[in-house]
Amino acid sequence: MRASVIGSGSFGTALANVLAVNCEQVGLWGRDDALAESINTRHENSGYLPGIPISPRVQATTSLEAALEGSELVVLATPSHATREVMAHALPYLPRQAPLVTVAKGIENETLLTMTELLEDCLPEEYHPYIAVLSGPSFARELAQRMPTVVTIASHWDKVALRCQKALRTETFRSYTSNDVVGVQYGGALKNVIAIAAGIADGLGMGHNARAAIITRGLAEITRLAVRKGGNPLTLSGLSGMGDLVLTCTGELSRNRHVGMELGRGRSLKEILGDMKQVAEGVKTAKSARDLSREVGVELPICDQVYAIAYEGKSARAAVVELMTRQPKSELM
Repeated sequence: MRASVIGSGSFGTALANVLAVNCEQVGLWGRDDALAESINTRHENSGYLPGIPISPRVQATTSLEAALEGSELVVLATPSHATREVMAHALPYLPRQAPLVTVAKGIENETLLTMTELLEDCLPEEYHPYIAVLSGPSFARELAQRMPTVVTIASHWDKVALRCQKALRTETFRSYTSNDVVGVQYGGALKNVIAIAAGIADGLGMGHNARAAIITRGLAEITRLAVRKGGNPLTLSGLSGMGDLVLTCTGELSRNRHVGMELGRGRSLKEILGDMKQVAEGVKTAKSARDLSREVGVELPICDQVYAIAYEGKSARAAVVELMTRQPKSELM
Protein backbone atom coordinates (compact mmCIF):
# COMPACT_ATOMS: atom_id res chain seq x y z
CA MET A 1 0.00 0.00 0.00
CA ARG A 2 1.10 3.57 -0.70
CA ALA A 3 -0.23 6.52 1.30
CA SER A 4 0.26 10.28 1.23
CA VAL A 5 0.35 13.03 3.84
CA ILE A 6 -0.20 16.63 2.76
CA GLY A 7 1.54 18.84 5.32
CA SER A 8 5.00 18.19 6.75
CA GLY A 9 4.52 19.91 10.10
CA SER A 10 4.80 18.02 13.36
CA PHE A 11 1.47 16.17 13.21
CA GLY A 12 1.64 15.35 9.51
CA THR A 13 5.15 13.94 9.92
CA ALA A 14 4.12 11.95 12.99
CA LEU A 15 1.20 10.39 11.12
CA ALA A 16 3.44 9.62 8.15
CA ASN A 17 5.61 7.66 10.58
CA VAL A 18 2.53 5.75 11.78
CA LEU A 19 1.43 4.97 8.21
CA ALA A 20 4.93 3.74 7.38
CA VAL A 21 4.39 0.75 9.68
CA ASN A 22 1.76 -0.69 7.29
CA CYS A 23 2.66 1.02 3.99
CA GLU A 24 5.52 0.32 1.62
CA GLN A 25 5.90 4.03 0.92
CA VAL A 26 4.45 7.26 2.33
CA GLY A 27 4.68 10.45 0.30
CA LEU A 28 4.98 13.52 2.53
CA TRP A 29 4.37 16.94 0.98
CA GLY A 30 5.59 20.26 2.34
CA ARG A 31 6.63 23.66 1.03
CA ASP A 32 10.21 23.65 2.40
CA ASP A 33 12.96 22.10 0.25
CA ALA A 34 15.47 22.04 3.11
CA LEU A 35 12.99 20.26 5.38
CA ALA A 36 12.24 17.66 2.70
CA GLU A 37 15.96 17.03 2.27
CA SER A 38 16.38 16.62 6.04
CA ILE A 39 13.64 13.99 6.10
CA ASN A 40 14.96 12.11 3.07
CA THR A 41 18.67 12.13 3.90
CA ARG A 42 18.82 12.22 7.70
CA HIS A 43 15.39 10.70 8.35
CA GLU A 44 14.58 13.51 10.74
CA ASN A 45 12.17 16.46 10.59
CA SER A 46 14.71 18.88 12.02
CA GLY A 47 12.27 21.80 11.88
CA TYR A 48 9.33 20.33 13.80
CA LEU A 49 10.38 17.03 15.41
CA PRO A 50 14.13 17.29 16.03
CA GLY A 51 15.79 14.22 17.44
CA ILE A 52 12.99 11.80 16.50
CA PRO A 53 13.78 9.17 13.80
CA ILE A 54 11.53 9.15 10.74
CA SER A 55 10.99 5.89 8.86
CA PRO A 56 12.98 5.57 5.60
CA ARG A 57 9.69 4.60 3.99
CA VAL A 58 8.62 8.25 4.33
CA GLN A 59 9.66 10.16 1.21
CA ALA A 60 9.31 13.93 1.50
CA THR A 61 8.77 16.20 -1.50
CA THR A 62 7.67 19.72 -2.40
CA SER A 63 5.75 18.36 -5.41
CA LEU A 64 2.09 17.58 -4.82
CA GLU A 65 2.07 15.40 -7.93
CA ALA A 66 4.93 13.27 -6.63
CA ALA A 67 3.48 13.04 -3.13
CA LEU A 68 0.07 11.88 -4.34
CA GLU A 69 1.12 9.55 -7.15
CA GLY A 70 -0.34 6.07 -6.68
CA SER A 71 -1.73 6.86 -3.25
CA GLU A 72 -4.46 4.68 -1.75
CA LEU A 73 -5.04 6.91 1.31
CA VAL A 74 -4.48 10.64 1.73
CA VAL A 75 -4.06 12.46 5.06
CA LEU A 76 -4.63 16.22 4.94
CA ALA A 77 -2.50 17.76 7.67
CA THR A 78 -2.24 21.41 6.66
CA PRO A 79 -3.49 24.09 9.11
CA SER A 80 -7.21 24.78 8.74
CA HIS A 81 -6.72 28.26 7.25
CA ALA A 82 -4.47 26.85 4.50
CA THR A 83 -6.55 23.80 3.58
CA ARG A 84 -8.68 25.41 0.85
CA GLU A 85 -5.66 26.85 -0.96
CA VAL A 86 -3.63 23.64 -0.79
CA MET A 87 -6.53 21.49 -1.97
CA ALA A 88 -7.03 23.73 -5.01
CA HIS A 89 -3.44 22.95 -6.04
CA ALA A 90 -3.73 19.25 -5.10
CA LEU A 91 -7.00 18.54 -6.90
CA PRO A 92 -5.48 17.61 -10.30
CA TYR A 93 -3.42 14.88 -8.61
CA LEU A 94 -5.88 13.58 -5.99
CA PRO A 95 -6.52 9.84 -6.35
CA ARG A 96 -10.12 8.78 -6.84
CA GLN A 97 -11.89 6.36 -4.48
CA ALA A 98 -9.18 6.80 -1.84
CA PRO A 99 -10.01 7.95 1.71
CA LEU A 100 -9.25 11.64 2.32
CA VAL A 101 -8.64 12.07 6.04
CA THR A 102 -8.46 15.59 7.45
CA VAL A 103 -6.68 16.06 10.77
CA ALA A 104 -6.91 19.88 10.98
CA LYS A 105 -8.87 21.03 14.05
CA GLY A 106 -10.45 24.27 12.99
CA ILE A 107 -13.46 26.08 11.54
CA GLU A 108 -12.95 28.33 8.53
CA ASN A 109 -13.38 31.97 9.57
CA GLU A 110 -15.07 33.30 6.45
CA THR A 111 -17.58 30.48 5.88
CA LEU A 112 -17.85 28.90 9.36
CA LEU A 113 -17.43 25.50 7.68
CA THR A 114 -15.85 22.53 9.43
CA MET A 115 -12.98 20.88 7.60
CA THR A 116 -15.10 18.12 6.05
CA GLU A 117 -17.64 20.73 4.93
CA LEU A 118 -14.81 22.78 3.47
CA LEU A 119 -13.55 19.75 1.55
CA GLU A 120 -17.04 19.09 0.21
CA ASP A 121 -17.21 22.74 -0.81
CA CYS A 122 -13.95 22.72 -2.78
CA LEU A 123 -13.82 19.16 -4.15
CA PRO A 124 -16.00 17.54 -6.85
CA GLU A 125 -18.89 15.43 -5.58
CA GLU A 126 -17.20 12.16 -6.54
CA TYR A 127 -14.73 12.69 -3.66
CA HIS A 128 -17.33 13.42 -0.98
CA PRO A 129 -18.11 9.82 0.12
CA TYR A 130 -14.41 9.23 0.83
CA ILE A 131 -13.91 12.16 3.22
CA ALA A 132 -13.11 11.34 6.85
CA VAL A 133 -11.79 13.12 9.93
CA LEU A 134 -9.28 11.98 12.56
CA SER A 135 -9.35 13.63 15.96
CA GLY A 136 -8.57 12.93 19.61
CA PRO A 137 -5.93 13.45 22.31
CA SER A 138 -2.71 13.25 20.31
CA PHE A 139 0.32 15.48 20.78
CA ALA A 140 2.50 15.07 17.70
CA ARG A 141 5.78 14.62 19.59
CA GLU A 142 4.43 11.77 21.73
CA LEU A 143 2.85 10.18 18.67
CA ALA A 144 6.15 10.35 16.80
CA GLN A 145 7.95 8.88 19.81
CA ARG A 146 5.59 5.89 19.59
CA MET A 147 3.93 6.58 22.92
CA PRO A 148 0.45 4.99 23.23
CA THR A 149 -2.12 7.19 21.48
CA VAL A 150 -5.84 6.60 20.89
CA VAL A 151 -8.04 8.65 18.54
CA THR A 152 -11.38 8.64 16.70
CA ILE A 153 -11.84 8.35 12.92
CA ALA A 154 -15.24 9.52 11.71
CA SER A 155 -16.85 9.21 8.29
CA HIS A 156 -20.38 9.14 6.93
CA TRP A 157 -19.41 5.89 5.16
CA ASP A 158 -18.37 3.12 7.55
CA LYS A 159 -16.22 1.45 4.90
CA VAL A 160 -13.99 4.54 4.67
CA ALA A 161 -13.51 4.79 8.44
CA LEU A 162 -12.63 1.09 8.60
CA ARG A 163 -10.05 1.42 5.80
CA CYS A 164 -8.40 4.29 7.65
CA GLN A 165 -8.50 2.39 10.92
CA LYS A 166 -6.73 -0.59 9.34
CA ALA A 167 -4.02 1.53 7.68
CA LEU A 168 -3.26 3.45 10.89
CA ARG A 169 -3.25 0.52 13.32
CA THR A 170 0.05 -0.13 15.13
CA GLU A 171 1.19 -1.41 18.51
CA THR A 172 1.15 2.15 19.86
CA PHE A 173 -1.59 3.81 17.79
CA ARG A 174 -5.22 2.76 18.13
CA SER A 175 -8.35 4.30 16.64
CA TYR A 176 -12.09 3.91 17.14
CA THR A 177 -14.55 4.53 14.30
CA SER A 178 -17.58 6.82 14.39
CA ASN A 179 -20.19 8.16 12.00
CA ASP A 180 -20.61 11.40 13.98
CA VAL A 181 -18.55 13.60 11.68
CA VAL A 182 -20.14 16.75 13.14
CA GLY A 183 -19.55 16.00 16.82
CA VAL A 184 -15.98 14.82 16.30
CA GLN A 185 -15.06 18.04 14.48
CA TYR A 186 -16.69 20.49 16.86
CA GLY A 187 -15.03 18.71 19.77
CA GLY A 188 -11.63 18.94 18.08
CA ALA A 189 -11.97 22.58 17.03
CA LEU A 190 -13.56 24.23 20.06
CA LYS A 191 -11.38 22.48 22.64
CA ASN A 192 -8.54 24.65 21.37
CA VAL A 193 -10.43 27.80 22.34
CA ILE A 194 -11.20 26.39 25.79
CA ALA A 195 -7.50 25.48 26.14
CA ILE A 196 -6.60 29.13 25.58
CA ALA A 197 -9.02 30.01 28.40
CA ALA A 198 -7.43 27.40 30.67
CA GLY A 199 -4.01 28.80 29.84
CA ILE A 200 -5.18 32.33 30.65
CA ALA A 201 -6.33 31.15 34.08
CA ASP A 202 -2.96 29.43 34.62
CA GLY A 203 -1.13 32.56 33.47
CA LEU A 204 -3.10 34.57 36.01
CA GLY A 205 -2.20 32.04 38.73
CA MET A 206 -5.82 31.14 39.45
CA GLY A 207 -5.20 27.55 40.51
CA HIS A 208 -6.51 24.07 39.86
CA ASN A 209 -10.12 24.81 40.84
CA ALA A 210 -10.41 27.40 38.08
CA ARG A 211 -8.84 25.09 35.50
CA ALA A 212 -11.26 22.27 36.37
CA ALA A 213 -14.20 24.66 36.10
CA ILE A 214 -13.07 25.90 32.69
CA ILE A 215 -12.67 22.34 31.38
CA THR A 216 -16.09 21.29 32.66
CA ARG A 217 -18.04 24.36 31.59
CA GLY A 218 -16.05 24.45 28.35
CA LEU A 219 -17.24 20.94 27.57
CA ALA A 220 -20.81 22.13 28.17
CA GLU A 221 -20.30 24.91 25.61
CA ILE A 222 -18.80 22.58 23.03
CA THR A 223 -21.61 20.07 23.50
CA ARG A 224 -24.33 22.71 23.17
CA LEU A 225 -22.97 23.92 19.86
CA ALA A 226 -22.19 20.45 18.49
CA VAL A 227 -25.71 19.21 19.29
CA ARG A 228 -27.27 22.32 17.71
CA LYS A 229 -25.29 21.54 14.55
CA GLY A 230 -26.46 17.89 14.55
CA GLY A 231 -23.79 16.13 16.59
CA ASN A 232 -24.34 13.32 19.10
CA PRO A 233 -23.81 14.50 22.70
CA LEU A 234 -22.21 11.15 23.58
CA THR A 235 -19.38 11.90 21.15
CA LEU A 236 -18.34 14.84 23.32
CA SER A 237 -17.81 12.55 26.31
CA GLY A 238 -15.37 10.49 24.24
CA LEU A 239 -11.87 10.80 22.81
CA SER A 240 -12.57 13.68 20.42
CA GLY A 241 -14.45 15.59 23.13
CA MET A 242 -13.48 15.22 26.76
CA GLY A 243 -10.28 13.29 25.96
CA ASP A 244 -8.84 15.93 23.65
CA LEU A 245 -10.11 18.77 25.84
CA VAL A 246 -8.36 17.50 28.98
CA LEU A 247 -5.09 16.92 27.11
CA THR A 248 -5.05 20.35 25.48
CA CYS A 249 -6.03 22.21 28.66
CA THR A 250 -3.43 20.52 30.86
CA GLY A 251 -0.55 19.26 28.71
CA GLU A 252 2.77 21.07 28.65
CA LEU A 253 3.03 20.48 24.89
CA SER A 254 -0.25 22.32 24.18
CA ARG A 255 0.31 25.31 21.89
CA ASN A 256 -3.13 26.71 22.64
CA ARG A 257 -2.62 26.53 26.40
CA HIS A 258 0.73 28.26 25.88
CA VAL A 259 -0.95 31.12 24.02
CA GLY A 260 -3.44 31.46 26.87
CA MET A 261 -0.77 31.47 29.54
CA GLU A 262 1.10 34.26 27.78
CA LEU A 263 -2.11 36.26 27.35
CA GLY A 264 -2.76 35.80 31.08
CA ARG A 265 0.70 37.16 31.80
CA GLY A 266 -0.14 40.32 29.88
CA ARG A 267 1.56 39.80 26.51
CA SER A 268 -0.19 40.78 23.28
CA LEU A 269 -1.43 38.14 20.85
CA LYS A 270 0.74 39.55 18.06
CA GLU A 271 3.85 39.25 20.21
CA ILE A 272 3.00 35.71 21.31
CA LEU A 273 2.33 34.42 17.80
CA GLY A 274 5.47 36.12 16.52
CA ASP A 275 7.54 33.90 18.80
CA MET A 276 5.80 30.67 17.71
CA LYS A 277 6.83 28.49 14.76
CA GLN A 278 3.75 26.28 14.82
CA VAL A 279 0.07 27.16 14.53
CA ALA A 280 -2.24 27.46 17.53
CA GLU A 281 -5.57 26.68 15.85
CA GLY A 282 -7.63 28.04 18.75
CA VAL A 283 -6.66 31.63 17.91
CA LYS A 284 -8.55 31.65 14.60
CA THR A 285 -11.24 29.29 15.91
CA ALA A 286 -12.08 31.78 18.68
CA LYS A 287 -13.39 34.12 15.98
CA SER A 288 -15.36 31.33 14.29
CA ALA A 289 -16.83 30.29 17.66
CA ARG A 290 -17.93 33.85 18.39
CA ASP A 291 -19.57 34.14 14.96
CA LEU A 292 -21.22 30.70 15.22
CA SER A 293 -22.59 31.59 18.65
CA ARG A 294 -24.38 34.58 17.16
CA GLU A 295 -25.47 32.76 14.02
CA VAL A 296 -27.14 29.76 15.68
CA GLY A 297 -28.14 31.36 18.99
CA VAL A 298 -26.05 29.18 21.33
CA GLU A 299 -24.35 30.77 24.33
CA LEU A 300 -20.57 30.25 24.43
CA PRO A 301 -19.50 32.55 27.28
CA ILE A 302 -15.96 31.18 27.69
CA CYS A 303 -15.28 31.28 23.95
CA ASP A 304 -16.69 34.82 23.79
CA GLN A 305 -14.29 36.00 26.49
CA VAL A 306 -11.32 34.37 24.76
CA TYR A 307 -12.25 36.27 21.60
CA ALA A 308 -12.56 39.54 23.53
CA ILE A 309 -9.15 39.07 25.17
CA ALA A 310 -7.37 38.00 21.99
CA TYR A 311 -8.96 40.36 19.46
CA GLU A 312 -10.40 43.29 21.41
CA GLY A 313 -7.69 43.80 24.01
CA LYS A 314 -9.96 43.01 26.95
CA SER A 315 -8.28 42.54 30.32
CA ALA A 316 -7.99 38.87 31.25
CA ARG A 317 -8.92 39.64 34.85
CA ALA A 318 -11.98 41.60 33.73
CA ALA A 319 -13.06 38.64 31.60
CA VAL A 320 -12.80 36.29 34.59
CA VAL A 321 -14.90 38.65 36.74
CA GLU A 322 -17.52 38.84 33.99
CA LEU A 323 -17.72 35.05 33.76
CA MET A 324 -17.97 34.64 37.53
CA THR A 325 -20.72 37.27 37.92
CA ARG A 326 -23.01 36.06 35.13
CA GLN A 327 -26.68 35.55 35.99
CA PRO A 328 -27.06 32.44 38.24
CA LYS A 329 -28.61 29.44 36.49
CA SER A 330 -29.07 25.67 36.64
CA GLU A 331 -25.99 23.67 35.70
CA LEU A 332 -27.86 21.57 33.13
CA MET A 333 -29.43 24.46 31.25
